[in-house]
Amino acid sequence: MNEFLTAERLIALGEQIWAWILANVFVLNNAIQLLVTLAVLGLAILAVKKIRPWVEPLRVRPAWTRPVNALLALLLPVVWLILQWLATLTAQTFERPSYILEIVATLLSAWAIISLVSRLARDPLWSRIIAWTAWTIAALNILNLLGPTIAILDAAAVTIGTLRISLYTVVQSTLALAILLSVAMYVAGLLESRIRTSRNLSPSVQVLFSKSLKIVLVSLAVIIAIRSVGIDLTALAVVGGAVGLGIGFGLQKVISNLVSGVIILLDKSIKPGDVIAVGDTYGWVSGLGGRYVSIVTRDGIEHLIPNELMITQTVENWTHSDSQTRLKVPIGIHYKSDVKLAMQLCIDAANETDRVLATPEAKCLLIGFGDSAVDLELRFWIQDAQRGIRNVRSDVLLKVWDKFHEHDIEIPYPQRDLHIRSAQSMPVEVLTASAA
Repeated sequence: MNEFLTAERLIALGEQIWAWILANVFVLNNAIQLLVTLAVLGLAILAVKKIRPWVEPLRVRPAWTRPVNALLALLLPVVWLILQWLATLTAQTFERPSYILEIVATLLSAWAIISLVSRLARDPLWSRIIAWTAWTIAALNILNLLGPTIAILDAAAVTIGTLRISLYTVVQSTLALAILLSVAMYVAGLLESRIRTSRNLSPSVQVLFSKSLKIVLVSLAVIIAIRSVGIDLTALAVVGGAVGLGIGFGLQKVISNLVSGVIILLDKSIKPGDVIAVGDTYGWVSGLGGRYVSIVTRDGIEHLIPNELMITQTVENWTHSDSQTRLKVPIGIHYKSDVKLAMQLCIDAANETDRVLATPEAKCLLIGFGDSAVDLELRFWIQDAQRGIRNVRSDVLLKVWDKFHEHDIEIPYPQRDLHIRSAQSMPVEVLTASAA
């Protein structure tokens, strides 16, 4: 080992490296290409400084914030890439060396793709896969190994009838599908945020448009990805029809829920924010899905009710056409109490509660004469049923309790009068132990 690290061998190795650098690096053509690349970079920076003031004011609009931020992040690599390819084409037109220019353009292409995917892809796994793929393709292209690699991947193929599927086709379709799905989901997110800020559309119509746009964009992404690799969709039509028929029989409930969800969105019977009751579930609608309606109760529990049940069962919508809701609170007082005074105290208690509306005004009615008490019913209106019903009833009853104690209004206990009718006398004979 020591004989390989002698001074003479190290000097000879250094001379060989320096000779290679002089022969391959410090060459006039290479120096010119490096200078052209630096000049193109300077032009790109100047162009970005001129373009940025025109683009940045667009971020004021909420719907344009995300796309403008993405555009600003991609502005330098994209402008530099365009100018770099123009320089490469110019050098090739005049038959000048352009190898270094092509390497820089390839690396810039990979950089632009990775920056774009990192902005569009929400899943970090897909983002990393596309990033590694972009750098791998760039490295193979620089080393002139991209063509042989594609040929090797394309050789591993399987033919099914007229359909030929190779490893290269699978990789190409997977990458195309990942990129197109990322773009589709990003565009769908932009359109959804734009739709949700529209004041001309009701919440149910907003959800319908958002879901429909997402389904259409994802379907287009899948179709374009399949077509981009040369797969004929007509070859899959028969198989798809048979599979679709089997899936249709197996997923009747799922399809029924999907259709019911579309009906709910179209007739606007239920929308996000409504306070509804379905069976024993009472709460407000937090979201409408393709398969279920999400209802959040006051306990913080989220119930996912299938859309089909929302169509076939009776649904109480407390805020369907009007947000005002009338509550009824039964109250009993003693027969010896002042009924009129008690009714006025109940009305005063309701009016002093924060969430009770002044208009329509609260009323207290005498409902009947019960077994143990005079039955009253306090009726008042609220406008925020989504904040709860029992809590506002509790607040009103607490005020009623305090006012009744202040004015000696008695709330009776349940009472029963038991009358024993005198029975007919019966003869009783006492026997001694010996007689028995």
